[in-house]
Amino acid sequence: MLKRFVHLAFALTGATLGYTLGPALFAMLRQSPLNFGDVPAPHYIGAVLGALLLYLSAIWLSTNVVQWIKWSEERLVKIPAADILFGALGLIFGLIVAFLIEPPLSKLPIPGISSILPFLVSGLLGYLGFRVGYKKRDELLSIFTMGRQGKDQKKKESRDIEHKILDTSVIIDGRIFDICRTGFLEGTLVIPSFVLEELQHIADSSDVLKRNRGRRGLDILNKIQKELRMEVLIYEGDFDEVSEVDSKLVKLAKVLSGKVVTNDFNLNKVCELQGVKVLNINDLANAVKPVVLPGEEINVQVIKDGKEHGQGVAYLDDGTMIVIEGGREYIGERIDVLVTSVLQTSAGRMIFAKPKLLERAL
Repeated sequence: MLKRFVHLAFALTGATLGYTLGPALFAMLRQSPLNFGDVPAPHYIGAVLGALLLYLSAIWLSTNVVQWIKWSEERLVKIPAADILFGALGLIFGLIVAFLIEPPLSKLPIPGISSILPFLVSGLLGYLGFRVGYKKRDELLSIFTMGRQGKDQKKKESRDIEHKILDTSVIIDGRIFDICRTGFLEGTLVIPSFVLEELQHIADSSDVLKRNRGRRGLDILNKIQKELRMEVLIYEGDFDEVSEVDSKLVKLAKVLSGKVVTNDFNLNKVCELQGVKVLNINDLANAVKPVVLPGEEINVQVIKDGKEHGQGVAYLDDGTMIVIEGGREYIGERIDVLVTSVLQTSAGRMIFAKPKLLERAL
């Protein structure tokens, strides 16, 4: 199909040239030594001869022409649409400028130059316009999309404006990763550089337990950065006038108008006293624990004795400690207990109970 188009294009071009140049050509032949006579309808005969000549040339050149067209098509398809668009806009602008300055150039009192100069200037300005449009496409595109980007940026800033500042203890605890993965925390997670330094110091400790806790915290941070979709900000600033990490966290929360995420009971109280909002992981864990009311019956295994005389200690599956009055004698046994009271604090939940057998005896 493309070859036929090439043949037709060559034939039409030859017919046009023959129709235009035919009379002049036959006039030259009449004046030549060949003494070529008059030719009726030189326009039409020239058109036929030109079409036939270029058609035969197209048969010989069509393969190369088709290959060049396909190569050009592949190159043009690979060029981004933005490059073509802004290059074309630059070319049009350059040609418009050339059109505006063409009249004065054609009136220059220099023979020959005044007729050639407008074409040279048009070609030069068209080329420069195309190159400038192509090279400046990113800047031009940013101008057209500036309003939309501004709106998107404002939406993003309004969405991520609330910063969640992570404490050392909550990083080592590790539950923050699961909470963020479930989507219960939104905004930007802020990890201060002084918290990273404290974690590094703990990870380099000579104490095996501390060293393991520090390394666990660093592993949790790596998982947060690699696996979570939340934005993570490493805050490089520091407060040299303050030595305690907890005090630095409070100051940073005030600077960023953020919330401190922790499971440290003392830091929780300090933040509340200074008017800084706190997200306590232990409060969240306690909130999702099963509700136990006074008077309910629970079957537990007494593990050890309590601080007070005669007390026994047991634990629920979620780690909640149960203090059993008179439960010391049942250590190592599973017994039914009746809940007498529940104490809820940021440090955790404590349940007080007494053996059901003792209740019946009374």
